[in-house]
Amino acid sequence: MCGIAGFLPSESVCAERINSVIKIMNHMQAHRGPDDRGLWIDKDAKIGLGHVRLSIIDLFKGHQPMVAESSGLVIVYNGEIYNYIELRQTLGIEKFKTTSDTETILRAYEKWGRNCVDHFRGMFAFAIWDKKKDTLFCARDRFGIKPFYFAETKEGFFFASEAKALLPFVDEIATDYRGLKDYLTFQFIFENKTLFKDIEQLPPAHTMVIKNGHTSISRYWDVYYKLDWKHSEGYFKEKIDALLTDSVKLHLRSDVPVGAYLSGGLDSSILVSLARAIQNKDAFHVFTGKFDEGAEYDESVYAKKMAEDYKLDLHELVITPKDFIDNIRKVIYHLDYPVAGPGSFPQYMVSKLASQYTKVALGGQGGDEIFGGYTRYLLAYFELCIKGAIEGTMHSGNFIVTYESIIPNLMTLRDYAPLMKEFWSDGLFGNRDERYFKLINRASGMEDKINWDLLGRYSSFDNFKKIFWGKNVGPESYFDNMTHFDFKTLLPALLQVEDRMSMAHGLESRTPLLDHPIVELAASIPSNIKFKNGDLKHFLKNTFKKHIPKVIRERKDKKGFPVPLSLWLKSDLKDFVLDIFSSQKARNREYLHPKLDTRNLMAKEGKFSRRVWALLSLELWQQEFHDKAYEIKNIYKTKRDELENVYR
Repeated sequence: MCGIAGFLPSESVCAERINSVIKIMNHMQAHRGPDDRGLWIDKDAKIGLGHVRLSIIDLFKGHQPMVAESSGLVIVYNGEIYNYIELRQTLGIEKFKTTSDTETILRAYEKWGRNCVDHFRGMFAFAIWDKKKDTLFCARDRFGIKPFYFAETKEGFFFASEAKALLPFVDEIATDYRGLKDYLTFQFIFENKTLFKDIEQLPPAHTMVIKNGHTSISRYWDVYYKLDWKHSEGYFKEKIDALLTDSVKLHLRSDVPVGAYLSGGLDSSILVSLARAIQNKDAFHVFTGKFDEGAEYDESVYAKKMAEDYKLDLHELVITPKDFIDNIRKVIYHLDYPVAGPGSFPQYMVSKLASQYTKVALGGQGGDEIFGGYTRYLLAYFELCIKGAIEGTMHSGNFIVTYESIIPNLMTLRDYAPLMKEFWSDGLFGNRDERYFKLINRASGMEDKINWDLLGRYSSFDNFKKIFWGKNVGPESYFDNMTHFDFKTLLPALLQVEDRMSMAHGLESRTPLLDHPIVELAASIPSNIKFKNGDLKHFLKNTFKKHIPKVIRERKDKKGFPVPLSLWLKSDLKDFVLDIFSSQKARNREYLHPKLDTRNLMAKEGKFSRRVWALLSLELWQQEFHDKAYEIKNIYKTKRDELENVYR
């Protein structure tokens, strides 16, 4: 787990310029790799590559950039190829000089070329310079677990693991209004856009080739919802059990100890139980966070139950409003730009705790999007069931749950009355895409708070529909439409949080549920198995019921690390937030409506509302990057001695 960087000049430049560029990018990503750093410059000054390293596998021979002496290939790489041991056998172990997975990628590229990515199981972002072909080959893993940002300027092509490392080299530090429109609507950004103008990201499951100043990007993998009606639920249980057990075994491969996040939810509990069964002799450290604002903000009782049953070393952190005040600017800085909800804040705090005990932590990201864990899926289907019951089509149409069978699971909605009121405030029974958009639209209630005309004609809803009705998912399953959209959009945003909040503390976060054989099999399971009777994650619960306590398996109060932000805004955080919005610059941000009343907005913030969070995150982002543009653009002048001393 590391930070990578590169500079491919568009015209001839001196090696000294390439050297300074790489050192700046390494410096701005130093937190990602506290153990080592390196740079390499082509002898003809055609390219420079940089790397900062968190040593996990082959602690002593894994230095990067890594050069293959036989072929002259040079690689910088961030991530883990979990099946590297098996690939070494396939590629010929006698060829290897190290035991690192980095060299495995080089050897795979030598044998299979650009198709090497098809052979990898893991998380990765890498770039390989092929001197013989004068080509830079870049790739990102199937789900976007590891980041890859790039910028194309008059000076050349730049890439890095974090967008902030590219800021000194773009023409101006400015906002991409299309990305801002996505963010305000969903609190995540579609496809290759970012919130920074002129900085893009290589999409998940894509490769990129740069040759002679020309850039080409292509997809190498996708998930297809080709439903398997031939097999029984028992067959799928057996397959998923075997695949996830195998994935956890692979994700435990490390030359340093591995721990885990343990929220008390289903996904992390399953992973920890499997990991503990595999590593049952050594101490196993798990980490959880809680708030003292009441039971609805505290899942630690479930984490403690798991710790007792599996003899885990549980480390618990009580998170306070003071922690928010002291750390929220750091959270926004490390995120690069705002994305997802306030969960990034407790994730930052728990990652800091975990980094004190381990270098690697397993996490449960992906379970909700793959197996259907979000409460809004139940609400959307409840509306569909009502419609079917009224029209008398419940038992003749393509419903995966009936009105009668869904009733026992409706108690899951008991804390979601405000969301249901909002959802049904302007009618019922519209088109499926319009109804789901209504459920996930975070811009509701922001009509008079944002200068929408400034953001242009770009339509987030049109882009939403393209993904919701994707050609790789059949139109017959509402459930698959919803989970597929979240898989392609929300999940990469959550993985951005996962990566940045862990790497801020030099911690590697691994996600065993995001192993592509698991995702491919799950996509083939009919929805009436995955979402039987409207029971969220029904299939996952039943498959692994022997691994988790009954009290966790039968929970109906899914939380997802809720932050008591609405409570804090009316008490401990009130003055802090008002002060952030009080400056002249804050009041005059061009995307804000001039009559925005922050105090009134805070007073009316509901439990599930994220309006204040969205605007607060944006303002802190503006202050951290836009208001400091001069310092960022001139970082080499101010940090020159520090940058030079590191490499002496």
